[in-house]
Amino acid sequence: MQRRTFLTSVGVGATAGLAGCLVGDGDDDGGDSDITVGIIYSTGGLGDESFNDMAFAGIEQAEEDFGISYQNAEPDEPADMNDMQRQFASDEDIDLVCCIGFDHETDLAENAEEYEDQRFALVDAVVEADNVANYTFREHEGSFQVGHLAGLLSTMDYAHGAGETDTDNARVGFVGGQEIALIERFEAGYIAGAQHADDGIETPSAYAGSWHDPATGQEIATGMYDEGADVVFHAAGGTGGGVFQAAQSAGRFAIGVDDDQSISAEEFSDVIVASMVKRVDTAVYESIEAVVNDEFESGMNDLGLEDEGVGATIGQDFDGDLPDDVVDALEDSRQAIIDGDIDVPDNLDDL
Repeated sequence: MQRRTFLTSVGVGATAGLAGCLVGDGDDDGGDSDITVGIIYSTGGLGDESFNDMAFAGIEQAEEDFGISYQNAEPDEPADMNDMQRQFASDEDIDLVCCIGFDHETDLAENAEEYEDQRFALVDAVVEADNVANYTFREHEGSFQVGHLAGLLSTMDYAHGAGETDTDNARVGFVGGQEIALIERFEAGYIAGAQHADDGIETPSAYAGSWHDPATGQEIATGMYDEGADVVFHAAGGTGGGVFQAAQSAGRFAIGVDDDQSISAEEFSDVIVASMVKRVDTAVYESIEAVVNDEFESGMNDLGLEDEGVGATIGQDFDGDLPDDVVDALEDSRQAIIDGDIDVPDNLDDL
């Protein structure tokens, strides 16, 4: 598992100075291509240093490579998504509507049928229609990898950056955003990975109920660290910033999500030992590339470890410092998952 080999195709860690719920905050600097894309983010919003910023990185890269133009829309709540989808879909200048996040599914199922001549890309959900390209991820596989890392570290004496493990126990925590099946897939993979390292390890989990509540994220994670957790993994969007703050305060470790958060949230890089990277940027980029090349196809794109759609990337301050036996063990489990020798659960009932 080499950190930089995983992050090869596009720049990461982009943040945007865009704010508010809006449609039409466009970028008119497109060059060669006459393609225009409308992109609607999830309610976590731009600047989350995670899921939405990865999508933004993908469209920025498409702008740089193809000279496309794009318009952003940031919903304040899921109820805003229907109008935003319809505005973009009915705009004859828009060639592709990118819908980022599972909350788009219900509205898009209706709008894709009504706007049958428009093309849509949907990330994190599935709408079966002739004009929708769906991008889903095998989050449980990447989460298994970071869980395996957390479990290995929790069972050894390890100190680096601003963190160290407590050798009196073996415990790793998980903080989710909203308690939904998608995030439980992260949780299930993480717990299975930790138990792969040590079947007796304790794995407390809790949900903040929000994608943008770092105070609650910090409160939950602080409780886990106080109870002896060495590492806490979050799958909680902007709420995860509070997990990182708690890790620094406790002198323990944290694991980021979606983006390489040792870069996108660099002020916490001394405790972010790794991130479970999910290539939302690649999904956005490839959907646009297909339109640019007149190769758009509807259907499923389910991306896992083998496709490098998900995976573990070691934090920039920890790259080269982890013990060799840990790195080797992670590579072994990665290959075993790809080969089908490890069956990673995608729900909590199968743990």
